[in-house]
Amino acid sequence: MNARRHPPRRRARGAALLIAMSLLVLVSTLAAGMVWQQHRAIEVEAAERARTQSAWILNGALDWARLILREDARSGGPTALSEPWATPLAEARLSTFLATDKDHNADSGPDAFLSGAIVDLQSRYNLRNLIDGGKVVEAELASLQRLCEAAGVPTDTAPRIAQGLLAAWAPATVPGGATPLAPRTLAQLQWLDLDPAVLGRLEKFVVLLPVRTTVNLNTADADVIAAVSPGLDAGAAQALVQARQRGAFKSVDIARKSVSSPDLLDPKNVGVVSNFFEVRGRLRLDDHALEERSFVERRGLDMVTILRERVASVLPDR
Repeated sequence: MNARRHPPRRRARGAALLIAMSLLVLVSTLAAGMVWQQHRAIEVEAAERARTQSAWILNGALDWARLILREDARSGGPTALSEPWATPLAEARLSTFLATDKDHNADSGPDAFLSGAIVDLQSRYNLRNLIDGGKVVEAELASLQRLCEAAGVPTDTAPRIAQGLLAAWAPATVPGGATPLAPRTLAQLQWLDLDPAVLGRLEKFVVLLPVRTTVNLNTADADVIAAVSPGLDAGAAQALVQARQRGAFKSVDIARKSVSSPDLLDPKNVGVVSNFFEVRGRLRLDDHALEERSFVERRGLDMVTILRERVASVLPDR
């Protein structure tokens, strides 16, 4: 009788052990899943908090630029590279700004560095000037062609840009074909089937702004000044750049005294005051960097942001 009872008991103990092991595996799996979910939630929260903090810090860089540009506007003088706005904000550790008392340890916390700069966008040729009244302005196209030659890009670049912008801004004048999206930045000219490498070469010469603008004689390179001033050769344009180093031009009439003929500098194309600027802010944290670029229009003492772009990147190993 006893021999017959032991096998069922053994089978029962084996089944109980199997159930216990299954329950253990199930509980372990659930626990591991809960821990992983909690870890992911903490990572997401930390990333969101870092993103928000970075955004606020970069907002501070933009506010810094607005303050400087507003104070510059109060002076009522010309816009020149000798003014405070043209001095970049060198990369500095944020904790040095936050150490306001002796109890604060400047070496605590992560290494975060902030830098920034303001660039006069009217130191470049504005592609908005190409189109007027639903047609391409030939004189403006000639200016762009000269800049394309200076940048070393293909000879058909200028007419391709002009026709692409005409199709985007005045589609009724271009028969047939689909209307391309109207670009807002130079990089978006890729929508017009332009090579990014070509746009990269043109970047220091041209810009795309919402309204027509003149080129600032106090901030533009000699190539840009020569391009928008028919008859002014490279040597004369370089002489203008050297002359402004002795003192900013307060008017176009004063700048005309530095060239052989006053007619070479047309107030329709050149000026001495700028109202459009690019503000660049860069936050570096450990091996990552967050960069922001903003286009700012100065309207009297008001600073209006017309475009903001952010780019996150991973820094290469040093």
